[in-house]
Amino acid sequence: MKDDIQIGEEASVRNITEVAASVGLKAEDLDQYGKYTAKVPLDVLSGFDGNKDGKLIMVTAVTPTPAGEGKTVTTIGLIQGLGRIGKKVVGALREPSVGPTFGVKGGATGGGYSQVYPMWDIDLHFTGDIHAVSSAHNLLSAILENSMVRDNPLKIDPSRIILKKAVDMNCRELRSIVVGLGGGKSAGGVTHESGFLITSASEISAILALSAGYEDLRERMEKMVVAYTYSGDMVTVRDLGCVGAMMVLLKDAIKPNLVQTLEGQPVFVHGFPFANIAHGNNSILATKYAMKLGDYAVTEAGFAADLGGEKFMDIVCRQAGISPDCVVIVASVRALMTHGGAKTDEPETFTREALTAGLSNLDKHIENVRKYGIPVIVSINHFSSDDPEHMQMLRDHCTGLGAECVRSDAFAEGGKGAEELARKVVEVINRGEKNFRFLYDDGISLKGKIETIASEIYGADGVTYSGPANRTLKDLEAKGFGKLPICIAKTQYSLSDNADLKGAPKGWKLGVREVTVSAGAGFVVPICGSIMLMPGLSGTPSAMRMDLTAEGKIRGLK
Repeated sequence: MKDDIQIGEEASVRNITEVAASVGLKAEDLDQYGKYTAKVPLDVLSGFDGNKDGKLIMVTAVTPTPAGEGKTVTTIGLIQGLGRIGKKVVGALREPSVGPTFGVKGGATGGGYSQVYPMWDIDLHFTGDIHAVSSAHNLLSAILENSMVRDNPLKIDPSRIILKKAVDMNCRELRSIVVGLGGGKSAGGVTHESGFLITSASEISAILALSAGYEDLRERMEKMVVAYTYSGDMVTVRDLGCVGAMMVLLKDAIKPNLVQTLEGQPVFVHGFPFANIAHGNNSILATKYAMKLGDYAVTEAGFAADLGGEKFMDIVCRQAGISPDCVVIVASVRALMTHGGAKTDEPETFTREALTAGLSNLDKHIENVRKYGIPVIVSINHFSSDDPEHMQMLRDHCTGLGAECVRSDAFAEGGKGAEELARKVVEVINRGEKNFRFLYDDGISLKGKIETIASEIYGADGVTYSGPANRTLKDLEAKGFGKLPICIAKTQYSLSDNADLKGAPKGWKLGVREVTVSAGAGFVVPICGSIMLMPGLSGTPSAMRMDLTAEGKIRGLK
């Protein structure tokens, strides 16, 4: 628990200037946010462009369950473990969104003795990057709405405005709204249906994470499609003429944030797109310079290998010109038992039989990673309550598949508990077995790409399309977007588009209900199943257990 961590012998946090110095950054190079956080300007980072790239490790996981997989704990533990065995390592992670922090997660900076520090700041407002994106998004929305009031020179069809509003909070009541009410056009604007996205679902969030620098950021935002005219032509940010003001709002947000693990290893925490509704990885800048500043760079893809993992390979690697040297799949015995039918509120269901049934989910994720030609290691996140017999079953099963498998005690022991994983990662990378390839070629049709992901990664028997989805795909092909990669939005709780289907479901079809284009981010988004771009709160949100003491200490953020 974050509340229980005592910064003492087990933790070695340092002033951020000392952390920066360990990778060649001077104090005067940093834009400091207190003692433990700093932004690193892009012109400073560009001075390292001539450095040789370090080895890249991508951490992903089995499909999430309420029992817990421990992906972020393992990622941070691996960074600490590599540091403990004498490797120069830099991490690259996403920034948590306030919405899930107060909704379900209650924090997303690791746990136990494998966390990034200062965890409370990172989980909350941090350096204001998400607020900056919200502001840029809503400025764009305001400029668009104002253009409609001012005689609509672009001939925008109010029924075809696709840009919604953004807020970094789980607000299901804002998913669908009507704007422009009250007093007519001059007072309330042009009446039309709209809604809110959570900020991490904004295309600007994806663009920020994929941009290589200021000019790339500008060019990408200019390409964003925000509406259609009465004659069916696309309206972009360039047409609205407000990209300069958006750049001003994002001038600091594009700079990677430097923090550290509890054991003092440097970590860039930067970028925040969700993996179930966007591409789900930290910024390309963070990953690029983690590789330039370290001999080993560790990054984490959102959710499981079918979401953040696939999108890292097919979107991020395509755009950044990089590829991982090794992939770690995180699993826990309890999580796999859940995929085999065990219930978290029924301890008696966590049985050997449930584990055997749930192994199909791990098998599919191992199979998926191997499709990219990358060596894979399974890391078992160990809980003190785990039966040694079950742990051995899992190890033996991985051995039978020809997959490396190690145990991680990163939560309880920090880097020490992840040394076995760190050594195995180095060993596997040194074998030189990497033969990276993409899942699909740019040149195949948009439907061909969707169907390849559905069958090869999700295990679907096919894809069905709504009428609007079919029309949009045909229109996008005609308008020249056919070579873009695919970023599928679907539930994170199943390999399928139905959250209730656990394990590795068979005999189902992926249902595409809607398709959008993120022209600036550079991908097409099929929206599948019942996934929403604005989450809601649970019956008992994490916010209900949080408080601030009279001494100014946060409680319940864990």
